[in-house]
Amino acid sequence: MSLEGKHIGFGITGSHCTYSQVVPQIEKLIAEGCKVSAFVTYTVRTTDTRFGKASDWIGKVEEITGQKVVNSIVDAEPYGPKKPLDCMVIAPLTGNSMSKFANAQTDSPVLMAAKATLRNGSPVVLGVSTNDGLGLNLQNIAKLIVTKNIYFIPFGQDDPVNKPNSLVSHMDQLVGTVENAILGKQKQPILLEKSITNE
Repeated sequence: MSLEGKHIGFGITGSHCTYSQVVPQIEKLIAEGCKVSAFVTYTVRTTDTRFGKASDWIGKVEEITGQKVVNSIVDAEPYGPKKPLDCMVIAPLTGNSMSKFANAQTDSPVLMAAKATLRNGSPVVLGVSTNDGLGLNLQNIAKLIVTKNIYFIPFGQDDPVNKPNSLVSHMDQLVGTVENAILGKQKQPILLEKSITNE
């Protein structure tokens, strides 16, 4: 389907090592003709890491989207009743934010926008990036994966040998997942095998 003219919310949470995979997907959405409104958590807005400065990442996203990121709950709330989104993406979605989302805690602009989108009956797409996806957070994945209007970017173990509980979405499948989600479908297969070289 065409995404031309769709208004996509794009929430970014604090999996800093994944930003380089996610930001190009915002560019792809815009190339498809979408309007993209970006939402960030406090961690994204304030934390510098070896993967880059917070201000640089924020600046890049604002340059791509042509608008300021939404960085407060107050500013995110209108995206429910007044500025409805056709789809809300959260990528990367950390285990921390996933736990809160699965348990109806709304303590960030990203989660407020996701809650507002669900309230409107529109899809929310999740791109997981968590070291405990097959640990304590597995229960939250299970809760979300069976929830109406929630869809997952296909994911798998990113390092089964050294980090057996870690799960990361294949962010290159983000646009396709959004297309399917707007049609009410989960992109398949949802679980992707990681190639392992036996030594």
